[in-house]
Amino acid sequence: MNRYNNGMNKSPMTTRGAQKLRDEVHKLKTEDRPNVIQAIAEARALGDLKENAEYHAAREQQSFIEGRIIEVDGKLANAQIIDVTKLNAKGKVVFGTTVELMNVETEQEITYQIVGDDEADIKAHLISISSPIARALIGKEEGDVAVVQAPGGKKEYEILEVKYI
Repeated sequence: MNRYNNGMNKSPMTTRGAQKLRDEVHKLKTEDRPNVIQAIAEARALGDLKENAEYHAAREQQSFIEGRIIEVDGKLANAQIIDVTKLNAKGKVVFGTTVELMNVETEQEITYQIVGDDEADIKAHLISISSPIARALIGKEEGDVAVVQAPGGKKEYEILEVKYI
């Protein structure tokens, strides 16, 4: 259990993150599951199952698909879905906010959206709510400086813009 899930609390998730999971479950149930069932049927038709590599591969794939369906359904059931566009956080950085930052030292600008743990993808500029940078930003507003304790020492980021998109 992660820190946001003590049995009663739900894990925060953006509407986009939830839709991505719903789309994945839909594909697993309507495409991947029927395809693997067909593959198992075809492999079975080939005869002896003990030495039938196609059959064993298809069964393994089926097991993975069923496990993933259960996992994604569980994440959705346990999600507190937050529509960022409907937040009235009065300019403060909160879950789901897109924040434009400037590294005070290097003057390099970067934009991040603060998302749930399952949605985080640093390449897509989606950072987890539990990451050090997100924790440093929460509650701050435009013009504030957030101090992040990074592995290489402290980094300061000036908040240039807070967006609820």
